[in-house]
Amino acid sequence: MTKDSPVVATADGSRGPLQVARRQQLLAALQQDGSMRISDLSHVLGAAPVTIRRDIAELAAEGLVRRVHGGVALILPDDAPAADEAPVAGLDPLVGRALGMLVPSLDYYWPDVARGVEGAARELDMRVVLRGSSYDTEDDQPQLARLVERMGVNALIIAPSMDAPSAERTIEWLDQVGVPVVLLERTATVGSHHAVMESVVTDHALGAAMAVRHLTSLGHRKVGLVLDANSPTSQHVRRGWLDATTECGLDSDATVVAVVPDARSPERDTVLNDVLDQCQATGTTALLVHADAEAIALVQHCEERHLSVPGDLSIVAYDDEVAGLFSPPLTAVRPPRRSIGRAAVRLVADRLVDPDRPTHRIVISPSLRIRESTAPPPA
Repeated sequence: MTKDSPVVATADGSRGPLQVARRQQLLAALQQDGSMRISDLSHVLGAAPVTIRRDIAELAAEGLVRRVHGGVALILPDDAPAADEAPVAGLDPLVGRALGMLVPSLDYYWPDVARGVEGAARELDMRVVLRGSSYDTEDDQPQLARLVERMGVNALIIAPSMDAPSAERTIEWLDQVGVPVVLLERTATVGSHHAVMESVVTDHALGAAMAVRHLTSLGHRKVGLVLDANSPTSQHVRRGWLDATTECGLDSDATVVAVVPDARSPERDTVLNDVLDQCQATGTTALLVHADAEAIALVQHCEERHLSVPGDLSIVAYDDEVAGLFSPPLTAVRPPRRSIGRAAVRLVADRLVDPDRPTHRIVISPSLRIRESTAPPPA
């Protein structure tokens, strides 16, 4: 292939002159060296790595280059696969690829998700670069940019902070970053047409509804709800609880609905005691509690007040991180954490192999683990 090859004249009217020139320079550089690292191309062309990756993604989709670990290689005529030699998912295109993973906690809920990601990536000969953020983080973008621009990851699997002031800007950046992105336990839309981003989520509303149906099957007619103030899952649990109480003919206004502050709050114990006071005042005999820490704290407050669980009050925890280890072991809804991680890797792998595939959104059902904290209501 020579510098006069028509391969550099692939731009159409939809691209600006700067992008056309940059693509031509990128291809010219590859014609001299055959393959180059992203960082070297960024230096040579004077463009940000994110911009270079976006150009490479377009050129790869046109069959002009192929992405290799940390860089890109020019496709020569002899390299082009025959029609019956299309790449197969899980083989060459994925080996050695790096997946950047950013989650808001490395000590609760997310470790099992990360194990699912790690296991699925290992099966595909991919590697994972894991980073932790925080539910209090106001801007995830700097960490994400470091993963893409400095660590050279080929895709992102992330649970961004959707309540942060910078959330909209972060989502816009992710849409333009030039590598596949899969959201974990989050959903988002981009652009004027509100196109959805790829995501894997638990059907938390279904999990809450399963808990309510279990309690009503035991005979409970007043099933209350206690939520963690800081969890983005709480909104989905509330929705599922409300739908199920309506479906089961329960009066959601005649029972307890409470939001518990962070464990660091001096008001936490007061709120938990108020919950038990309201249970007694309203005749509430069962509670769905998100998450495990709040459920365990409520049981401990019951013990202090000589209330029996489940004799006086049945409790279902939502998360099942440690609920089964408590005494009594707590009935709990368990989100499919490892399956969430594995499904995210599969989405990334499929996108790397076939960049033009339709957007996929995966919803996975949780399970209900029945233990010793639920029983029929007192006579």
